[in-house]
Amino acid sequence: MGIYGKEYSVNDLRRRVGNMDQIAGVRVVQLDDGNERPTRAAILHTGAGLEITVLLDRCLDIATASFDGQAMGWRSTTGDVAPQYYEAEGIRWLRNYFGGLVTTCGLNNVGAPEEGSELSGNGLHGRIGNTPARDVKVTQEWQGDDYIVSVEGTMRQTALFHENLTLTRRVHTKLGAKRFWIEDTITNDGFTTTPYMLLYHCNFGWPVVDAGSELISPSRRVAPRDAIAQDGKAEWNRFHGPTHGYDEKVYFHDMAAADDGFVTTGIVNDGFKRGKGFGAYVRYNQDALPRFTEWKMLGEQDYVVGLEPCNCGVQGKHIDDELGLLRQLEPGEHCEVSLEFGAITTEAEVATLREQCSGVTPTLTESYRDFV
Repeated sequence: MGIYGKEYSVNDLRRRVGNMDQIAGVRVVQLDDGNERPTRAAILHTGAGLEITVLLDRCLDIATASFDGQAMGWRSTTGDVAPQYYEAEGIRWLRNYFGGLVTTCGLNNVGAPEEGSELSGNGLHGRIGNTPARDVKVTQEWQGDDYIVSVEGTMRQTALFHENLTLTRRVHTKLGAKRFWIEDTITNDGFTTTPYMLLYHCNFGWPVVDAGSELISPSRRVAPRDAIAQDGKAEWNRFHGPTHGYDEKVYFHDMAAADDGFVTTGIVNDGFKRGKGFGAYVRYNQDALPRFTEWKMLGEQDYVVGLEPCNCGVQGKHIDDELGLLRQLEPGEHCEVSLEFGAITTEAEVATLREQCSGVTPTLTESYRDFV
């Protein structure tokens, strides 16, 4: 086991600490200020500089993530908000959208609200991200030579006469790691075929995103969502500083997976040119998440780039339905999703990311409908 620049056996480490949380572990807490109260959270740390905060009452989403004190994710002006303040209608989802490194969107809708959402509740990005976890389990234990720290739980999205879907999530990492994993299983626990939409809103912020930062991805094709994104589409993978009055730009990507079926993409800042750069990445299984959206929002305070693996579009359930792209789960059927997140701190890691994305030359197209 390598930690703090030296190698130790399991027994050597156990002899040096009275409790393993001295170097790695999970602390379960309750957020207790303002409208975050009384959200439960779990704080995981690995002893290698990685610390993440998992909101147990918000779908086990990742509210904060940092490495050696540098933020990987972006935080919105709302801060953490307890789920009882969720407003389902229209775009009011934004009232408690904390950003974070990961916000889960779905399962009944992703993207634009459904018409009449004040009745259906299928507002912007759905309701799963505001669902508290049940059957929460915390693990802090040696498994062979690895000291595993994890938290898991189940979110249930259901209503009388409607869908009966569950999302079981495990967030885990280990002693000495600078990365962590999210393992999800989405199950149709009902007895009727049920459509489901799923998007992982992975929000990278400063200092990952800054003037001179670059998105590195195995994009085969890139399409702007609208006329706003069309203007500046040649710079889809380049970022500048915060801009007053910036209009968000959204791009749809057709990604090339590696031989193992996974896609890796990330953002690195230009600090590597000066010998001290920083970046972060996400890696995911494309069979479960065949589509990908880039959210480029370089405004003041709203300074974020969303890398969003998904199984759907972001223009609303009705559009996917019209295009015949709405995914379904049969009774008892389940879908498994695996995501990995980590910090990028060395030139060698940047080179590895570029190698994983090499051999692909992106083509700019006029419409995402050309390749969905």
